[in-house]
Amino acid sequence: MRHGAASGARGFSLLEMILVLALVALASMLAAAAIGGGFDGMRLRSAAKEVAAQLRFTRAQAIATGEPQRFTFDPAAHRWGAPKGRSGELPRQLALTFVGAREVQPSAGEGAIVFFADGASTGGRVRLALDDAAWDVEVAWLTGQVRATPVGRQ
Repeated sequence: MRHGAASGARGFSLLEMILVLALVALASMLAAAAIGGGFDGMRLRSAAKEVAAQLRFTRAQAIATGEPQRFTFDPAAHRWGAPKGRSGELPRQLALTFVGAREVQPSAGEGAIVFFADGASTGGRVRLALDDAAWDVEVAWLTGQVRATPVGRQ
């Protein structure tokens, strides 16, 4: 038997290793999306969290400035507006509804929640839905607390 001769064992090439890692990453991403309600579920959850964050920002501005601040919501246009020129759009595939005090509505079909200097608000609820899943973003009128909670299948 000769020493130094190739024993026939072969390793993996760098290309093969990269391909395997890419397949594992893709499978992990698809599994995570399936567990979390898919990409539409992530889009729904992200939109609800965005609305909740902007409502909290509006409340913080009311407390900081000592002046009432208004968060506006237009379900038909899929748009929201907050103090300091903040505004945004929500994905068109979401069904949006608003329930709130009629006295502070900017116009028919639009809604608004007003926060006061002490943190209280006029209260209201924004519902974002997609298929049989939904998120409610609720604002308590007495405390102004903003809470986003899932409703139905997630």
